[in-house]
Amino acid sequence: MSKTAPNQAGSKLIEGAVVRHESPRAARLLDKAFALAFKGLVYAQIWEDPVADMEALQIRPDSRIITIASGGCNALSYLTADPAGITVVDLNTAHIALNNLKHTAIRHLTDYADLRRFIAEADHPENLATYRERLAPHLDEETRRYWEGRDLVGRRRIKAFTKGIYRHGLLGNFIGVAHKLARLYKIDPSEILGAGSLEDQRRVFDERFAPIFERKLVRWLTNHPASLFGLGIPPAQYDALAGEQRMADVLRARLEKLACHFPVNDNYFAWQAFGRAYGKTEEAPLPPYLQAANLPLVRDRLDRLDLRHANFVHVLAESGEASLDRYILLDAQDWMTDEQLTELWSQITRTARPGARVLFRTAAEPSLLPGRVPDAILDKWDYREAESQAATLADRSSIYGGVHLYVLKD
Repeated sequence: MSKTAPNQAGSKLIEGAVVRHESPRAARLLDKAFALAFKGLVYAQIWEDPVADMEALQIRPDSRIITIASGGCNALSYLTADPAGITVVDLNTAHIALNNLKHTAIRHLTDYADLRRFIAEADHPENLATYRERLAPHLDEETRRYWEGRDLVGRRRIKAFTKGIYRHGLLGNFIGVAHKLARLYKIDPSEILGAGSLEDQRRVFDERFAPIFERKLVRWLTNHPASLFGLGIPPAQYDALAGEQRMADVLRARLEKLACHFPVNDNYFAWQAFGRAYGKTEEAPLPPYLQAANLPLVRDRLDRLDLRHANFVHVLAESGEASLDRYILLDAQDWMTDEQLTELWSQITRTARPGARVLFRTAAEPSLLPGRVPDAILDKWDYREAESQAATLADRSSIYGGVHLYVLKD
């Protein structure tokens, strides 16, 4: 296999999933631009709340889960719920390499301080030696090739772990640009992390952040679909996210929830958004898999993860009937045509065990399935409206319009 083959394969998978070939030429060009941006590292951390997920999914010891990998945090966190197995799937070569590196670090960095320094803080110069001496010998060739290769400006990718991996990738760069834009208006986004109460958080947001969204430059920038590529939002999802509102108003509402609805001392998503890193104190919030009390469980159950570089639907097509019972789709359906949605839900229904649960997010508030997936398929599933609303309210990442839960009918 040539050295470029894995990246080429990943690019084809992404373009096949994103580009709407039946759309007008201008829309296709935007889709291809997004696919190009998406083929590198997008999410160093996943932006769906695993605690809200686990509450909705009701994971049991016999649960067989399939999920999209993204940054890998949630699949690892689901291990704390003790499922029988988790199939972890992603189109993106960089995400597969990141997941492999995180798994290897959890397995071989048995001292919590070492692991926290490498994955949670991810900004220490000694992390480079940790990689070379303690992790690289245990990685497969493709993963090593990725991390020891160079990015677009010639830097070794692994050096991102010496300068803050969460500041890298498409989303990390987008947040960095947002911080620079805030400073242009003399605002320090990290100010909100020092708030001592929800009331203080509300005051800081109303006084400092809310006025930014009335600025002409911000409204002009957010009025273009390409401006949100950094959030991992393709052109097809941009329209759903905006709906009938101006995009600046939608983004303001989402940021308001993140800033004001959850205490910052219990919300690591707020730390990533406003501080561009996890907090470094012992009390700072972390994803479940990185919490010291959970780590022994995660390490012991690591072999239950099956990581696949593939299309989600293709993995389902290769799975047996009634072989899975928990499905996590993130927001991938926002990208899909009606035909793709029908193919996906046909495979989900075929592979679903009795009582199976499907969880997904949408940029807009309503579920996107009614009217797009045939009734013959959708009638086999029960939409849990109350549980969906509860999961939406509980999702600390706050960037999605809706979290939706479907349960296979008896």
